[in-house]
Amino acid sequence: MKRLTALVICLSGLLTFAGPSFGQAKETRIGIVTLQMKAPYFIAMVRALEAEGARYGNVKTFVADGGGDVAKVSADIEDLLAKGVDGLIMNISPLEALPGPMASIKKAGKPLVLVNRRLKGGEYDAWIGVDNFNTAAGVGEYIAKRMGGKGVLLMMRGGPEDNSTGNARRDGVLSKVKNTSIKVVFAPEFGKWTEDGGIRVMEDMLAKHKEIDAVFCEGDVMCLGAQKAIADAGRSKQILIFGFDGQKAAIEQIMKDSNFVATGQNSADMIAKIGFKTMMDLLAGKKPAEKDSSPPVVVVTKENAKQVYNPKSLF
Repeated sequence: MKRLTALVICLSGLLTFAGPSFGQAKETRIGIVTLQMKAPYFIAMVRALEAEGARYGNVKTFVADGGGDVAKVSADIEDLLAKGVDGLIMNISPLEALPGPMASIKKAGKPLVLVNRRLKGGEYDAWIGVDNFNTAAGVGEYIAKRMGGKGVLLMMRGGPEDNSTGNARRDGVLSKVKNTSIKVVFAPEFGKWTEDGGIRVMEDMLAKHKEIDAVFCEGDVMCLGAQKAIADAGRSKQILIFGFDGQKAAIEQIMKDSNFVATGQNSADMIAKIGFKTMMDLLAGKKPAEKDSSPPVVVVTKENAKQVYNPKSLF
């Protein structure tokens, strides 16, 4: 998988880019499809895509929020095609496949860029998203180091059971702690990718386990909830927290030298920038060098948090 280091470096130039020559004579219509607008990451992705579209004077974006309903997502896609959008950018995690809508997009001959979640089956023109396994492996390596290769590590999953994104993050961490003396305990309930879910699951596990040295959450938003539950239980000095996504609030906790000590970067802003530029390139007849692309792996710790932190980040 080609790393986007060069493209990431060039993104700073996009900030002052007035817009492409493509379609200056007429309006370009881009459909943005999301499964739901509840989780902070999904909201940030949509807002970042809208912001990118606003940089082009001739681009109009149309956002379709599926509200967590697969049937509505399918209907939204058909509606956008009926409106005559020129292309679609979709973040429909945690769905695994959308055979009907994907076939409709292909039949309509519209370019399709996937961001964050790469669907199984169907045809698309480009996917841009984080390398979940290898980024989590980087976090796992840091976990093993900070725990000194021993102790009890609690794993908090987002769910559902077949969520390939969460499972890749889980497996990445496990790949680095499996040959240590660290004991891994899985929370039986899912945190459901929310702060409230993180609080609820963590409270339950704290009541059941007197010995927990660290917790890894598949998403920072759950970690932030877990951090509150740990603080309320008076165990902040005993339990280290490791997350994934590089959420701004999580990085702020890392910079404060709290018990939230590391996270894997999954920048909605960066992915949206690359995704939108890829769409505009496709509409201009330029195909991406690689169909599937990921930004470089970055593990955010106290050592690099200030360099990574963006106070203006949407997420």
